[in-house]
Amino acid sequence: MPVKGQMEKIDAATKHKLKQFIKQLEQYRGRGTELVSVYVPDGYSLDMIIGQLQDEQGTATNIKSKQTRTNVSDALERMIQHLRTIKRTPPNGLAVFAGNVAEKEGQSDVQVWSVPMPLPSAQRLYRCDKEFILHPIREIVEHENVYGLVVFDRRDAMLGLLQGKKIVPLVQTHSEVPGKHKSGGQSAVRFARLREGATIEHFKKIADYMKDQFLPMGADLKGIIIGGPGITVNMFMQHDYVTGDVKKKILGTKDLSYTGEFGLQELLEKSEDLLASEEVAQEKKLMQKFFYELSKDTGKAAYGKDDVIQAIEYGAADTVLLSEKLHDDVIEDMEQRADTTGSKTQIISDQTREGVQLKEMGGIAAILRYSLG
Repeated sequence: MPVKGQMEKIDAATKHKLKQFIKQLEQYRGRGTELVSVYVPDGYSLDMIIGQLQDEQGTATNIKSKQTRTNVSDALERMIQHLRTIKRTPPNGLAVFAGNVAEKEGQSDVQVWSVPMPLPSAQRLYRCDKEFILHPIREIVEHENVYGLVVFDRRDAMLGLLQGKKIVPLVQTHSEVPGKHKSGGQSAVRFARLREGATIEHFKKIADYMKDQFLPMGADLKGIIIGGPGITVNMFMQHDYVTGDVKKKILGTKDLSYTGEFGLQELLEKSEDLLASEEVAQEKKLMQKFFYELSKDTGKAAYGKDDVIQAIEYGAADTVLLSEKLHDDVIEDMEQRADTTGSKTQIISDQTREGVQLKEMGGIAAILRYSLG
């Protein structure tokens, strides 16, 4: 059986800031391999990193292209200067980026950015490339989106997790279903009955594993996707093998050719439509709940910064809804206020009609636990 690790979380404000940070740096492209990315692991000396970057400055003199050579050297110098102002590696590690981001060729606009890693990171990296290396941060931002994956046919089954872009196999099982051809001396009816009984036991075992692996994850699990041969999956889904609490998490099914780890990968590739719509669907569901409470005048909806802050301070706010278009400082302030009374915080995109409405209402709202009226 697998050992379940703790899923560490980052707060909504930090997650939003990192998404904006990634979006900003993604837009830059170097004309050569001149954009510098450095990741410093927790506990690693910045003095050692500075020394290594100084060595790289010497190596950069060997770059054939004069423009690339100049841009790399200038980026390294700006990064070294910046690191000297930080003095100590943050508790979870540090990511630093520098490069010439001038729009016109031949101009110089060397910028430097740094961000403390939001979760403990052992990532150590130095790279010059045509783009900044952002996937270690992107994976942390996406890490909270955890989905259960189940792939099976009549003979084999494997359960796994999708954490961001990473597939983590959890448990594998095999059935006692005999092959399609009966052994000598068995009647066709008896053989068919044996196959049917073994298939049912196989399905029950899969359902038990789903309950054991996924149910304890609670709200951390965003949903479950099931894959396998279409007929087999339909047979499984048409019966009550899966308990109600697990069944509610199932987002959909996909017709697959493989099981095992190849099957998990195939399931991910075929589920992009489900995964892309799921986060937006969750936001939409929350906003629809808010507008329902507002339209029915139940007193369990608040909007506007002052009214939402009051609801938070009274301990009445269940979920605080913040438009992603708000200034980062406002999001961080509201998230901190919500934390003090155990209110949840949800950043709402403007990809849905409801999200646009929230933005037009000032970008701050809340679903309340009880009416303050």
